[in-house]
Amino acid sequence: MNIHSHLLPEMQPQQKTGAVDESAVMDNTLSGSFISRNLPEKLTWLQDAGMGLFIHWSVDAQLGCVISHTLVGASEDYVERFYTELPKTLEKGEWGFDHLANLAKLCGFQYAVLTTKHHCGFCLWPSESTDFHVGNTAVGKDLVAEYAAAFRRQGIKVGFYFSPEDFWFLRKMGLPITRSPKEPYSEEIHRAYRAHLKIQMEELMDRGPVDVLFFDGGESMIGEDRISLQQYCMNIAWDRCPEVLITRGAIPTPEQQLPGVGADQAWEACITLGTAWQYQPTNEIYKTGAHVIRLLVDTRAKGGALLLNIGPDARGILCREQENILRELALWHFINGESIHSVRPWVLVSEEDEERTIYLLKKKEEDTVYAVIFGEKAWDRGQRRKITLHSVKAGEKTTVQVLGQNGEETEYRPDLDAKSYFTQEEDRLVIDVMNTQRVYCGIQWRNPLVLKLTDVRPAFVPMMIEQGESSIYGGEVLLKANVRDMGSFECASLRFEYRVYPGFALSSYDEGWKSTDPVTVKKPGSYETVLDGLSSGVTYQWKAILENRQNRMQTEMALFHL
Repeated sequence: MNIHSHLLPEMQPQQKTGAVDESAVMDNTLSGSFISRNLPEKLTWLQDAGMGLFIHWSVDAQLGCVISHTLVGASEDYVERFYTELPKTLEKGEWGFDHLANLAKLCGFQYAVLTTKHHCGFCLWPSESTDFHVGNTAVGKDLVAEYAAAFRRQGIKVGFYFSPEDFWFLRKMGLPITRSPKEPYSEEIHRAYRAHLKIQMEELMDRGPVDVLFFDGGESMIGEDRISLQQYCMNIAWDRCPEVLITRGAIPTPEQQLPGVGADQAWEACITLGTAWQYQPTNEIYKTGAHVIRLLVDTRAKGGALLLNIGPDARGILCREQENILRELALWHFINGESIHSVRPWVLVSEEDEERTIYLLKKKEEDTVYAVIFGEKAWDRGQRRKITLHSVKAGEKTTVQVLGQNGEETEYRPDLDAKSYFTQEEDRLVIDVMNTQRVYCGIQWRNPLVLKLTDVRPAFVPMMIEQGESSIYGGEVLLKANVRDMGSFECASLRFEYRVYPGFALSSYDEGWKSTDPVTVKKPGSYETVLDGLSSGVTYQWKAILENRQNRMQTEMALFHL
């Protein structure tokens, strides 16, 4: 099933030879090496929390442009006006951090992360390191302090985004504004850079308890001591506060799309409500509430935490479109929040058939599974549905309920049987439940219902598949996948799916996929297929899927360019 915004444009081949896409430098997998001093209990907390609110804002929010990045490759005139004239045009604004914190609490967010300083170097607090900060504008507030106080009042843990890369510093030193220096910086530059960053990091870390840090950039700018700017800032943070949890820089943080597989380790996905991180008043495409709920559930079913981004406008106000999406999420979470927090991956991420996709999440340290049902069409109040699960086996004390419902009554229809039933068959669990709760008035609530199943266990050992390489030979592409284990099964089918890559900002939309013909798999090994007839100069995305009637597993997603 595809859940998408009605505003989403039709995806056409758009990646022409030489085109640049942000994903070229983004690692969407859960692999990679990290130098981490995160405490185990902090990583466990992130796995339990599951939801964070990302807030992007900087001096260029009033232009409605991409945050900071317009400076790379910009003319000297543009850069000059950006640093000298643009700050003068900021208004005092409203800055309702208490409003945002209250909304975040209602949505179920357990932590928040504010862009205290993005790549352009503009500090959202009065810093001794630079005159390019919010205190020298008409805003006249320490936005970092106000943000932290408001979210702490709601019991939400406080996080700071911080960019070790600083375009203001580069300009001050007479260096090109770039994220990819052609030559390594001299040790003199590194010493000055680190001194600049040290002041800022110490100012931030001294602002009361800092719970979470998210570092963005600086990992490739390495001094003679083999320490990068990013690692240098991380070390300062851990030295001053050993308990702080660092996400980006220390754990996997896939951006704008989810990995194809789950993991037991802590990881964090950061995804926008629209296409942009910062507020974009025009030419924006917002996700629907249903899309955001699916991203949240998918992330949690794969063991990750979702850091969902909003972008207040130049005056600090959250636009109506963004707030409405969060309110829809808040309503769904108010009913179903227990299925999101303190959960871990089940043996399968999801079970699928032609009618629906059911995501599965296991309650931490309990024999309880939540089944989140997407794609059930026209399931109106007072109607029953039979839901079949192959990976879940009932126990002697199993119970089934629909979250938010008491299973006793349907409003205005006391004659209906509102109870939930189940039958354990040889190879499947058949559940019979009714939709009884009146959530909307006048129209039906179409977001997913959640089943809670207690005293259950896995019905089988799942198959395992991992992605292989892609190779290009002329106009043909060879795709490979490795079946590692057949689990409890003797037979399955393997197919490859591919699509025109929709671009970094739209890659979370699950549509446009085409499939190869399936082949039968009866044992572990390497399998491959050849694609031909593809368009030259286009980037494609692909994955492999191994499935039978009971078990469906897929690989990570990857790109190739013809």
